[in-house]
Amino acid sequence: MDFYDLLGVDRSASQDDIKKAYRKLARELHPDANPGDAEAEARFKQVAEAYEVLSDPEKRARYDRFGSSGASGSGMGDPFAASGLGDLFDAFFNAGAGRSEPGSRRGVDLEVVVSLTLEEVVGGVAKDVTVRTAIACDTCEATGAAPGSEVTRCGQCGGSGQVRQVRQSILGQMVSTGTCPRCNGDGVEIATPCPDCSGEGRRVEEQTYNVDIPAGVHEGSTLRLSGRGAVGPRGGGAGDLYVNVQVLDHPVFVRDSDDLHADLHIAATQAALGSHVPFSTIDGDVSIDVGSGAKTGKRFRVRDRGVPRLRGRGRGDLVLTVVVDTPGDLDSEQEELLRRLAELRGETVKEPGEEGFLGRVKSRFGS
Repeated sequence: MDFYDLLGVDRSASQDDIKKAYRKLARELHPDANPGDAEAEARFKQVAEAYEVLSDPEKRARYDRFGSSGASGSGMGDPFAASGLGDLFDAFFNAGAGRSEPGSRRGVDLEVVVSLTLEEVVGGVAKDVTVRTAIACDTCEATGAAPGSEVTRCGQCGGSGQVRQVRQSILGQMVSTGTCPRCNGDGVEIATPCPDCSGEGRRVEEQTYNVDIPAGVHEGSTLRLSGRGAVGPRGGGAGDLYVNVQVLDHPVFVRDSDDLHADLHIAATQAALGSHVPFSTIDGDVSIDVGSGAKTGKRFRVRDRGVPRLRGRGRGDLVLTVVVDTPGDLDSEQEELLRRLAELRGETVKEPGEEGFLGRVKSRFGS
């Protein structure tokens, strides 16, 4: 589902328009306004996820470019945590959704950059990526409590992680919601914390994952590994791992969409008389039939020797641009042959030695 469609706004909508659309829909779909309506609750979550992405300029830009898989962030976490809108809707509806499982929060998403050579892009590759992340603590089995002890619901908030305060105003009773000061919003109390994780139910370690990168992937693409991010505290779900692709420069080839471009260097004699010129592609050698009279800038297209199409069949092409190399290291015999050729063609060339001291003097004084 498109996030803009969910909120009922255009892709060019301003941040104010997005916020207004979201608030209107959230009031209509909030679970407290639709008790027992599973469809309204599902839509409420979708709208909240859409707003979380589109209200953040960076996430919105990534979504516009890559779609929902590229919009990194805590998309499955509490959509109101960063914006402060949880208190706003609690005030409107005099209630909150609460937590289904006390102390269980989703872990954060992680990002890592993987560098590929052009050869790896063309052939596809499996790469190991290493991240420092939070994993479940084995000692306490992710509960946060020392072996033999228990985790109990918070006695102040009853496990919701939130406390509500009612105050009188000229408009009547106003209800505000805040984080429970006793459990810091976790909803649980641990009398004897696990000694290995200090009650977190998780510990930080380096983890290595093997990522299958498809052939034809582009520079700047983002791959998502669901559930490979950090785990949440005390049994909370894991976030996602976003792998950002970086393609290293190649000494020969330049990529243009699915085509590869390169220079085809040929000698002046080959350009004049024609030749079969060998060229090494990423997939092996090919022979280029250069006709006589070829000039710098002439192009040859070698079919299906480019980059595989990521979302389609086949491959791009290899485009070779002729560069005629002028020889500059002639021996006396070669120079004499070229002078004889120039004479036969009626072409004027410099005299022998004119490039030396006398030539420089003539050039300086204009004679």
